[in-house]
Parts: sequence; C-alpha cells; structure tokens
Amino acid sequence: MRPGQTVTVFGAYGHTGRFVVAELRERGFVPVLSGRDAGKLRALAAAVPGAPEVRPASVDDPASLDRALDGADAVINCAGPFAVTAAPVIEAALRAGIPYVDVAAEIEANLDTFTHFADRARAAGAVIVPAMAFYGGLGDLLATAAMGDWTTADEANIAYGLSGWHPTPGTRVAGTVSRERRAGRRVRYTDGRLEYHDDETTLLTWPFPDPMGPREVVGEFTMADVVTVPSHLSVPEVRTHMTTEAAGDLSAPDTPAPTAADENGRSGQTFLVDVVVRRGDTERRAVARGRDIYAVTAPLAVEAVHRILTGRTRTLGVASAGRIFDAPDFLRALSPHITLDPLPRRTAS
Repeated sequence: MRPGQTVTVFGAYGHTGRFVVAELRERGFVPVLSGRDAGKLRALAAAVPGAPEVRPASVDDPASLDRALDGADAVINCAGPFAVTAAPVIEAALRAGIPYVDVAAEIEANLDTFTHFADRARAAGAVIVPAMAFYGGLGDLLATAAMGDWTTADEANIAYGLSGWHPTPGTRVAGTVSRERRAGRRVRYTDGRLEYHDDETTLLTWPFPDPMGPREVVGEFTMADVVTVPSHLSVPEVRTHMTTEAAGDLSAPDTPAPTAADENGRSGQTFLVDVVVRRGDTERRAVARGRDIYAVTAPLAVEAVHRILTGRTRTLGVASAGRIFDAPDFLRALSPHITLDPLPRRTAS
C-alpha cells in the first residue's frame, strides 16, 4: 500500500461510517468524507484530527458522485438503504476505475449487486465487494474457513449469539425497505435457491460454545449470509439464526440506538458467531467473538480495501468476502477486533 492512499467514505457521518473513517485513519489511509448532508459532513470533519476533505454528493446526482470519487483509490459505501445507494455509487466507482466495497446487510440489495453488475465488473476488471460487514461478510469468511478443503457441503448454519441489539436508525430504515420489497414475506435459502414464504417463525435451542452455552434462537432469522455464502460455496442449505433477546430488541419500536461505552465509541454489546458446516455425518465449526457489530464492521471493510489495493485478491468482478480473500488469513488479520477459535475446527456429528 502506498502511504496516504485516499478512500472516499460515502455516508461518512452515519453510525458505521464514523467507525470506518476512524479505522481508515488508524490504518494510514486518508479518508474523504462524502454523503448527502453537507452540514453533517462539515461537523464530522471538524471533529476528526486533520480535518479530512469534505465532498458532498447525492445518489441522484451522478456528477456529484464523480467529484466525490475523483482521485480516490477506493470507495466504501456506508449509506443505507443500499437498495437506493448501492447502484449509483457502484456506477460512479466503475466510471472512476476504482474498487467498491459496501457494508450492506440488505438481502435484496446484495442480490441486485450480484445480478446487475457481475458481468460488467468482470469485463472491466473491476472489484466490487458487497456486504463487507458483520452480516454477510463475517459469516461468509467463517463458513469458507470452516469448509477448509471441502468443495461441497450439505448445509451451513450461522448462529448469531448477540447479547442484545440496539439498532441504528439506518438499520431500521434498511429493514423497512427490505420488508417492503418482499411484501412482508420471510426469506430462506433452501434446495439451492432463495425462497420467499409466510411461515411462522420457529424457536430453537442452539448449542453455542462455552461460555455462552445453549441459547434460544429464532430459527431462520435470515441475514445477508444467504446471499454471500452460496454465491461461491456449493452448499444447498444456508440458514442463519438469532438469539431471541437480540431479535426482540430489533423488532421492538422503542429500543434505543446504541450508545458509546468506551473511548472508541463502541457499545457494550457482545457477540458470538457460531458457524457449522455439515457434510454427511461430519461437521466443521468456526467461531468468532467480539464486541459491537457496528464497530467491528469497520475493520472488516478497511481490511478488505487494504487487501484489494495491495493485490491480495483471488478474483475480479463482484465477489463476496470468502470468494475474493484468503478467508483464514483475513480472519486472523482482524485480531484484536475479533477472537477466533482455532480454524478450522472439526467436530464429530
């Protein structure tokens, strides 16, 4: 990486965007602050050491996006809902000839990115990495690492052991957009395809590793992993589950937004992500533990940009984290943000 490479952060003043800006500075990048609200951008710049450059831009103004990305080495899109922002910012990145990374957790928005940009990005030799975040990215990396030398598996389960979930306003808006796009239906990945349905939710007991232990989860609480994992792994059944406490926090209309509990702005929320892939009677497991799902998204996205700009990628075009990066090596690089059990971990069924 060249010293002082520039990365435009679209949606820089959002909750996750602020973590990304801080992580970029920590890693030696020069962030450029972008987004729709010029006042919020200026306020953020005034609070950041070195007063980063501010370039207001709107997704309905392509020229402003071009100015925001002018001279940048990469762009990280942190502005939801990604159903609205992803395509315009990707288009601008393609015009600028720079890599695009986003932190989208919206299932439909990630599907759109794979569907609409795969051929163009590959033809242009471009790199586009959607869902490079806690949801979609981390689970995909863990599932890929757990697979190890397997080329196929029968199923992958990703269980999210969150101590609680105080959603940001952006999370709530994105969730509303997703529900509207699927007409209120639920979604699952089964038999090698996405399926929309109106089935009632089910409660299961998931055997999280110690010290968390068995916890009740909402079964098939479907997250972006059902897009990222099967985009490159031959696994016909991909299921994600969520602890009932966190699911309840998300669904409650009065759950407050996250509040800082340390000097870095992280909340007190803790997480354990337990990934189990099964082939026949054999299971393999990968486990990650950490704190604050929004804060941990920043090192995921910034490490991705670092690897792209230093040529540590395995493919071009639109690709998920597990496809484009060496998953075990990437996960190890996230220390001390994430604590991992040994990779891969194999357990008898």
